[in-house]
Amino acid sequence: MHKENRLAKREDFQKVYRRGKSFANHQFVVYRLEQREPAPLRLGVSVSKKVGNAVVRNRLRRTVKEIVRLNLDRLEANVDVIVIARKPVAEMEYAGIQSSLLHVLKRAGLLKKTR
Repeated sequence: MHKENRLAKREDFQKVYRRGKSFANHQFVVYRLEQREPAPLRLGVSVSKKVGNAVVRNRLRRTVKEIVRLNLDRLEANVDVIVIARKPVAEMEYAGIQSSLLHVLKRAGLLKKTR
């Protein structure tokens, strides 16, 4: 993912957690916060130690970022997003992770309407 699409600072994460709206399914929790000025989508990914060891957590983090990168043209801009992975994701394959993540992003209203 490009640098302008990353949510990295602790203050930014805290702002999204405090002011954002949350949406969830069994595998993911998504927080979204609209931005006032035009900006690209910024993504932060959080995977708890409860999910697995460092190898598992980093694999999940990379997988989520790659799914978002490949679908960036389908996602709304001007929004900060935090994706939190839950335990069941650790045993899932890529296709399952992708469908579950896109499902929760759709519930959060982040997928653009297709015509």
